[in-house]
Amino acid sequence: MLEGKALIKETDMPEKMKTQATDSASQALDLYDVSDCISIASHIKKEFDKKYGGGWQCVVGSNFGCFFTHTKGTFVYFALGTLNFLIFKGSSS
Repeated sequence: MLEGKALIKETDMPEKMKTQATDSASQALDLYDVSDCISIASHIKKEFDKKYGGGWQCVVGSNFGCFFTHTKGTFVYFALGTLNFLIFKGSSS
């Protein structure tokens, strides 16, 4: 378990949601091999869709770039172990 060891790089999420994000990531890392980023991202996305409603996106990897628009209060970017995690709910504007 890597709970509590996440390094938050950027966020506008409320504390409770941010904790859910890092806990979900830690749980996914316990369930899947660290090289299986698709399964890890899918696990986290499904958890957030279930808990907070649909429309969540999750990107997991050691090296990626991105540019996106998100709904205010739904963005977190953090590192856990050797991976970076980006979780957000999309926005149309």
